[in-house]
Amino acid sequence: MGWKRVAAVVAVLGLAVGACGGGRDDEADGGGDDPTTETTAASGESGQGMFGDLASPCGPGDATGATDQGVTDTAIQIGYGDDAGFQNSPGLNRELSDAVSAMIDWCNEQGGINGRSIEGTYYDAKITEVNNVMTEACEREFFLVGQGWSLDASQESVRRACAMPSVPGFAVSPQFANGPLKVEAFPVPADFTVGAPAAQLAELYPEKVDKAAIVYANYSATIDTRDKAISAYPELGWTFIGCDQEYNIQGEADWKPFAQKLKDCGAEMVYFVGSPNPNFRNMLEAADQLDYRPTWLVDTNFYDEAFRDWNTSGFGDDVYMRLSYIPFEEADLNPATAQYLEMIEAAGGRTSLLGMQSTSAFLLWATAAQACGSELTRQCVFEELSGVTEWTGGGLHASGNPAENLPTDCGILVKLEGTTFVRAAPSEEGAYECDPSFASAVDGPVVERANLDADRISQL
Repeated sequence: MGWKRVAAVVAVLGLAVGACGGGRDDEADGGGDDPTTETTAASGESGQGMFGDLASPCGPGDATGATDQGVTDTAIQIGYGDDAGFQNSPGLNRELSDAVSAMIDWCNEQGGINGRSIEGTYYDAKITEVNNVMTEACEREFFLVGQGWSLDASQESVRRACAMPSVPGFAVSPQFANGPLKVEAFPVPADFTVGAPAAQLAELYPEKVDKAAIVYANYSATIDTRDKAISAYPELGWTFIGCDQEYNIQGEADWKPFAQKLKDCGAEMVYFVGSPNPNFRNMLEAADQLDYRPTWLVDTNFYDEAFRDWNTSGFGDDVYMRLSYIPFEEADLNPATAQYLEMIEAAGGRTSLLGMQSTSAFLLWATAAQACGSELTRQCVFEELSGVTEWTGGGLHASGNPAENLPTDCGILVKLEGTTFVRAAPSEEGAYECDPSFASAVDGPVVERANLDADRISQL
């Protein structure tokens, strides 16, 4: 099905195309099935260095010709961006663009891709202006690379109409997560979720996950996450007790009623979906005032320096978060993580797991583009991407399957202790916990909203 999916994507461009599992406690390569059955992206022979364990796709060459939109004899034009101009959360997801900007410089310092330099255009969608920036990008870019826009469902009619291909830093909506013309370095499709944190917490706290609730914002992305959890987590040992609550994405004047209801319901495991600053911090403060201390599960965006440094009171000491990337605290064990941190810090940017996702996205796109040589076209790039069924971004994260749009079946659980993130599972540093059941299929409203065809591609 995955191969048909990429073939269909290329067909949308008006072109013709010829034609992860593993046991628990795998090492940092993410485990996987028999490697003889997997196909990986070829590394560029002209690479001048490494990124982690990946040979650099960047280097000099003699590529020529204006072979497609955004490609000339000397340059390749790509777009990237975030929602940093959103007034209610200034700088939102700027780490993605910091990473792409640094990777463009890193690649150009080596000679570009086959000698063509990379030129990037930054687009700030400010959440509500995603249609506008997509319209601009449609007129000039070869690809969108490493971007992340919160309301990406709103871009889809424009993006598909102009056949703008993308290797994003992340996808939010089911329409984009399973959309055509899109390949994700670390896939999180609409019809699957990464179930590792639910399974790991069920093993740590079997009695607590039997009394679970979800708190989520009145916002499409958080509602999709809620629906995925309701579908997948019961198979991993969770029981939701019917105490789920919806809050205003802009924040609440008083969070105590939310905490009080959870306490009255007897919820002992609470999955909070949203952002750490300030909404979740306010929720934790309200819960403390009511002497309510459940165990909390949150997502990767809570692996955040500001949130960590805020926890001087210990209100967040029962907060667990899911990761599929080696934590920064273990960078000395993982060359790719260390290289990412060094590169972004040298550029004066902000670091986060989202930034590493954009770094991986850039590397995936550049590896495919390099393999196309002088005849660089969107068709060729997608043909190369169709062979990438195993990808770790040079070791930045657990292996997923970009070509078939399937998530990793590996995860790491970390928790906050004071102002430090500490590993909770598995115990071995530099390792992931992997199990086929962790790549959890979902059904229900989120899949219905995706409107998938037989090849798992969303239809508008």
